[in-house]
Amino acid sequence: MSIKAVLPADVVWEGAANEVVPPLLRAVDAMDDAERLRVMNDADRVGAMADEPGQAALYSITASAEALDSLENGHARALWMFLKDPAGFGHAEEVRYADDRRYGRMWDGFECLPGLTVPRDGDPYTAFKAAIATHFDTKHVEVEICDRSRPSLEGEHAELIQVAIYREGRAGDRRAFVNGKLDRLPFRPVVEAAITYEPASGTIEVVAQARETREDLVRLFAEHMLGAPFQGDRIPIRQYSLDHLLQPFDFPHDVEDNIESVKVTLLRLMPYETQGERVTLECMRGAERSIWQMAEARFGESDPLAGGYKVTQVRFTIKFHATPGVRGGRTLPVTISMPKGCDLKDRTDRERLVGEKYLKRWRMLRDV
Repeated sequence: MSIKAVLPADVVWEGAANEVVPPLLRAVDAMDDAERLRVMNDADRVGAMADEPGQAALYSITASAEALDSLENGHARALWMFLKDPAGFGHAEEVRYADDRRYGRMWDGFECLPGLTVPRDGDPYTAFKAAIATHFDTKHVEVEICDRSRPSLEGEHAELIQVAIYREGRAGDRRAFVNGKLDRLPFRPVVEAAITYEPASGTIEVVAQARETREDLVRLFAEHMLGAPFQGDRIPIRQYSLDHLLQPFDFPHDVEDNIESVKVTLLRLMPYETQGERVTLECMRGAERSIWQMAEARFGESDPLAGGYKVTQVRFTIKFHATPGVRGGRTLPVTISMPKGCDLKDRTDRERLVGEKYLKRWRMLRDV
């Protein structure tokens, strides 16, 4: 259980920044090392949830969306959740952990039966924890379950049950200063994994560091928590197509979507005759020429975009028009790698817009 740090009475919380910050910093400086570290760690946790993906995670958990809507910015919303609903804030961190890694190297998706119930306690819950402890040969396992939602590329919010799994890893040691001297201390790391189950479709998704553990985790979850047979059938993965970007492409878009411009900043190419070499073209921020103009000017008749190569990766930046009250227009960088890698997540409004509407229009999404 976390213990709150005690702050002196001269710390004021209302007023201008120059009135609030100095006494607060003095109070933090006066703390002992343990208290100061706790405050700094808490501040880091709140700050990490203040960006758009963090806000999406908070809204996916909270039952107090109206209270969050009334606050002025992402930091205020993250801090409100941290103070008023610490359990919900922790669940939101677990949501972000899973969503940040969705479709990445730590992710797998499987098919299961729809319409099943995930128990929160009782014999199935106890059996699931015991099965994880036995399978991974560990004494300590914690399982946390929460309801959440996830915006989908189809525009509807999917209702999910998320299961966060924490288990004690193998013993090791780490360097640390003990009484001012460098030493090695034994420790056991906490290994984290996340599973989501969508009752409407029966889809189970899992995020875990070790690839060989992911199917085992899902099998144990299906067997003990869902009481359902598990065949190991993976869900279809999006496939991308990039070779049309060998030629200039103008990224057509609709005025109502507030997109100002789309600029390709990187193309990675592979020659057809070998898989052991790559050529990368890159235009830095502020470059006046497009990446196609740059390639033609630099390479002339040897331009790799003129033939003999296929595109294996593209990075492009979408710039949105500025909105009232926001300094400058927001940008959304997107990287797509052949055949199925994409760092675009369907969490924020802009990401859903690009994923749902424009990847298909821009002929990048080949199959879903």
